[in-house]
Amino acid sequence: MRRILLPLLLVILFSMNVQAETYKISGRASYADDTPVALQYISVECEQGVIDCYQYRGTNAITDVYGYFTILMEAKSEDNHVEVQLTLRGENFTHTIDLEKHQNSSDDRVYQDLQLQQNPPPSGVLMGLSCAVLVFALAFISVLAKTRRRLSTRDGRLEFRGYKQARQLQCSICNEMILQHQLVKHLVVDHDMEAVDAGKLTGKIMRRIWSEEE
Repeated sequence: MRRILLPLLLVILFSMNVQAETYKISGRASYADDTPVALQYISVECEQGVIDCYQYRGTNAITDVYGYFTILMEAKSEDNHVEVQLTLRGENFTHTIDLEKHQNSSDDRVYQDLQLQQNPPPSGVLMGLSCAVLVFALAFISVLAKTRRRLSTRDGRLEFRGYKQARQLQCSICNEMILQHQLVKHLVVDHDMEAVDAGKLTGKIMRRIWSEEE
C-alpha cells in the first residue's frame, strides 16, 4: 500500500508545481512629466464584475526611489490571458497575463511601464522653502516701508544719521512735556523747588516710566 501511495503523492505534488508558476511583472512607474513615482504601492485589482482574477486581488509591490517595481503572482495555466488591473495612486492600468511570453523571456518576467496622467505632488522641502522666501519677502517689504516713512520726516532722517531725540517727561506739577535732561532745571526755575527736591521728583517720574516699560 505504501508503495502505491508514495508515488501517487509525488505525482500530485509534481502536477501542482507544474500548474502554478511565479509570474513576474516588472517596469518603471512615472508621472506625466516622466519623474519617477518613488516609494508608492502598486496593487493588483479586478475590473468590476470580472471574477477570473479574484485570486490575485490584494497582491502588491512598492516602487523604489527610481520608480522601478516587480510584482509577483502565482499564476496557473488556466489563468493565461486573464486581465488584471494594476492600480497606482488612483489610476488603473490593464495587464493581460501572458504565460508564454513569461516563459520565453530571458529573465523570467514580463515588462510593463506605468505612466500616470497626474503630475507629481509638490515637494515638502520646496513648499517649506517657498514659504520661507515669502515670509522673508514680506518682512523685507515691511521694513522697507517703515524705513521710507521714517526717512520722510526730519526726526527720522536725523535718527537714521545717528541723532536720536531726547526723551520727554511730563512734569507732575504743570503737566507740561519737558526734555528729560531739562526737567530738574524746569522744576527749579519754573516752580521754585530746591535742587534736591527737584532731583528726587525727577527720579520718581523716571522710575514710573521705567516700570511701565518693563
